[in-house]
Amino acid sequence: MARTKMVNGEVIPFTPEEEAARDAEEAQAVAGKDARELVKAAKQERLDSVRSKLEAMGLTTEEVKDAFGL
Repeated sequence: MARTKMVNGEVIPFTPEEEAARDAEEAQAVAGKDARELVKAAKQERLDSVRSKLEAMGLTTEEVKDAFGL
């Protein structure tokens, strides 16, 4: 389905240039979302690693949560 825009109350189809610009914007948004998800997953892996190391030192799960909020 072709994209359209509203100009002065009239529906007008995008020009090829506007279509290309919008495609680029959408691709950038998807790439940004993917990057944020990777950062979030990496942070969770680090937190899990810290939690397991603290528990290996003898702290209980509750102690880790209380002391570090993990």
